[in-house]
Amino acid sequence: MDISKQKEVLTSAKEKMQKAMLHLEEELKTYRAGKANPAVFNNVMVDYFGNPTPVPQVASITTPDAKTMLIQPWDKKMIPVIEKAIMVANIGFTPQNNGEHIRINVPPLTEERRKELVKKVKSEGETAKISIRNIRRDGVELLKKFQKEGLPEDVVKDGEDALQKETDSYNKKIEEVLSIKEREIMTV
Repeated sequence: MDISKQKEVLTSAKEKMQKAMLHLEEELKTYRAGKANPAVFNNVMVDYFGNPTPVPQVASITTPDAKTMLIQPWDKKMIPVIEKAIMVANIGFTPQNNGEHIRINVPPLTEERRKELVKKVKSEGETAKISIRNIRRDGVELLKKFQKEGLPEDVVKDGEDALQKETDSYNKKIEEVLSIKEREIMTV
């Protein structure tokens, strides 16, 4: 058995860690920081012909200014459905329906709401860190399996060290992303 197995494990782990990082960044986009951001509706689901569908897939969402969003459904019958879904999602918006589109005025965040959002952001970060640690654990287990099949012990140790370095590197990146998002949310 050669060193290529170690490289295979490291490459796979690195790809998975990158995906976990991208997922975290996408999730953090849904947390608003006091300005209009259509991404907040990515997780708001509406019943579209019996299928739960994210709002951006049934309507166009525009931001005419920093404090306003307009949701224009492609099918006018969806207006009350989208309006109800926004209320149920409890994301801090009160939709205003004029029969043509839904207007969302983005209220300034209260100190309490900001702290609540920071807690959620930290929770997302912790979830990402757990994913990274699980990826490292799976990689180490795979290296140990290959060791039993004949991979030299020093190659396995080097692989484990490399996995730990990647894990540390991604945990540091997660901390940086969370810190930036926290500052963004807490800035009035």
